[in-house]
Amino acid sequence: MSNQSAPTEAWSKAELAENPHMRDDKPERVRNMFAAIADSYDLNNRVHSFGRDQAWRKAAVRLADVKEGDEVLDCACGTGDLTLAFAKTRAKRIVGSDFTQEMLDIAGTKLADASGRVSFQQADAMALPFDDESFDVVSIAFGIRNVADPAKAVAEFYRVLRTGGRLVILEFDEPRNPIIRLGNSFYTKVVMPITATLIARDKSGAYKYLPKSVETFMKREEMQAALNSAGFSDLHAKPMTFGVCVCHRGVK
Repeated sequence: MSNQSAPTEAWSKAELAENPHMRDDKPERVRNMFAAIADSYDLNNRVHSFGRDQAWRKAAVRLADVKEGDEVLDCACGTGDLTLAFAKTRAKRIVGSDFTQEMLDIAGTKLADASGRVSFQQADAMALPFDDESFDVVSIAFGIRNVADPAKAVAEFYRVLRTGGRLVILEFDEPRNPIIRLGNSFYTKVVMPITATLIARDKSGAYKYLPKSVETFMKREEMQAALNSAGFSDLHAKPMTFGVCVCHRGVK
């Protein structure tokens, strides 16, 4: 595990005054950001989701409806929590891929499955190094928002899925209840950036980027429309924890 050559600040306050998704250099900034926070990523996830992040991942696995012998690709797998949740199913093969090697280094330390069913490899979600129709399930948890071109990534997910395959996207959203939305906004924009930065000892601006990236990213209806445009059918969006996040499901 290492935090190699990450810049002091991947995201400055001035840069985050604008929409971070519109930056041409977003991929490298995202890679550097995750390299900088990899060591404390899991701890911050548990603390700042109040432990709900694992329940969200379990729900995503259930929605994926994994069958015996299925092959699963977990994109933007980070430190591997969702990938390893799929390992508890009857899937034949599970591949976790991520853009940031430092995250994969940590995922590898969790790999206790000696059967060879689970593997990790570095890959770009917009240019997956897999043949057409290679998987029965493709998932991405809290990662589609960090891709430079989400539509291109969704098209790749469609390409590598077999007919009848399921796509599951877990992503943050804004609660619809105005009181809950106000409280969530204060927590994610004021409290969490301070506490998460302290835990991570982060200088990359990662936890300032997070709330801004959620605020400026497509909402659930837009995501569903994007999946429909890519060719997915039987679409479903399941809000969780008062709508703090949403699990999207589509079938090829």
